[in-house]
Amino acid sequence: MNESKCPVPKEQQPTNEFIELSKSKIFSWPKTKKSLIIILIKFWVGAFVLFLVISSGSVYFKTSLLKYILLSFFSSLSIPLLISIRLYLGWNHIFNRLISEKVEYEESGWYEGQVWEKPLVLKEKESLIASIEVKPILKNLIQIFSIISVLALTGILIFQHNNF
Repeated sequence: MNESKCPVPKEQQPTNEFIELSKSKIFSWPKTKKSLIIILIKFWVGAFVLFLVISSGSVYFKTSLLKYILLSFFSSLSIPLLISIRLYLGWNHIFNRLISEKVEYEESGWYEGQVWEKPLVLKEKESLIASIEVKPILKNLIQIFSIISVLALTGILIFQHNNF
């Protein structure tokens, strides 16, 4: 953005917010689908081990080893699910700011809320960034979120309808 014409503080400009989010260690994970899947699997395995330890103290699960392992397996999906939701919310916020025709910003810490209409050139530039850079990330996150959700729902259904 042209510094002389833009009243929005530099750190609140959507393009700069996108750059900062891209540089963030956690929010850079979904830039490639493969790296995000690997990271989420690592969290899932770690959570599985943690859930195994936590549920090992239950007298109820000592009678059924299969139920004990399956419950830990499916409940550990909650960790990658929460991580993917957080990543989606962050990237979706940036996407909405990039495609918006107006920029909401704060000039000071008093939260008076100002609105600035983007010029056409900036709208086109940020719309291009949103469609080329951010939209594929959101698509990957939605796909991964869907897979995790289906696995979690499958686990719930297994426990609802089977007595083993």
